[in-house]
Amino acid sequence: MNAPTNIQVINGPDGKPVFVVMPYADYVARYGAERGLIPHEVVSRTVDGAPPARAWREHLGLTQADVAAKLGITQSAYAQQENGQRLRKSTREKIAGALGITAEQLDF
Repeated sequence: MNAPTNIQVINGPDGKPVFVVMPYADYVARYGAERGLIPHEVVSRTVDGAPPARAWREHLGLTQADVAAKLGITQSAYAQQENGQRLRKSTREKIAGALGITAEQLDF
């Protein structure tokens, strides 16, 4: 059985479901990419000076080596891309794909 166990249904006075409560991280994972959401933690890290690719990577708990492996490049090559001022469109799309987000979520 693959039913999620961390979702709570709140019923109204008539006993019918009215609200669904779920952890925010699960919500972002399920609906974030399709709605283009950017978690507060990611935005906060970029305000503090981190490039968006780094902020997303750290938010997702990945190392540079993890992302580099998904891209088929070395960790040092990825580090240069991650710290670049402006990513080329093709590079941004590849990194976004490796992170499991949309290119638009990486370009803010």
